[in-house]
Amino acid sequence: MATASAAALAPKTAATVEAATTDYVTFTVADQLFGIPVLKVQDILVPDKIASVPLAPPEVRGSINLRGRIVTVIDVRTRLGLPPKEGETMRGMGVTVENGHDLYTLLVDSVGDVISLAHDLYESNPSTLDQSWTEFADGIFRLEGRLMVVLNTEHLLDVRNRH
Repeated sequence: MATASAAALAPKTAATVEAATTDYVTFTVADQLFGIPVLKVQDILVPDKIASVPLAPPEVRGSINLRGRIVTVIDVRTRLGLPPKEGETMRGMGVTVENGHDLYTLLVDSVGDVISLAHDLYESNPSTLDQSWTEFADGIFRLEGRLMVVLNTEHLLDVRNRH
């Protein structure tokens, strides 16, 4: 006679339900919703003065001083091969992430909410995802008629890997 394990019979607690979800900071770039796991995000800001960096790749907008640390600002629109915003200034919101021991601020159009998503809703990259984005996407979530692309910040920040 087969018996069920104690873990299988145990009632689901808030801790086990919580462990099956991940919180994401959401933001938009060119009306596309993106998400980064909240544990990778250090800060949300509106960059004030961005100093240019001579001879930097086009996606490197410049650098800012964030509480005494020099932070490289990456223009996500440029990195994804999208045109600049029309009729508006080049300003946007910044999502600061750590990669290695360095901080980077991802310049995005707008920052949304922090949302908690169940792991079982996660899907790998669909074949319809723009091919130039697949190297930067870890997967997707389908949310109420909208697609959220989970951004792989390590690949996005590897400016040596340019498409």
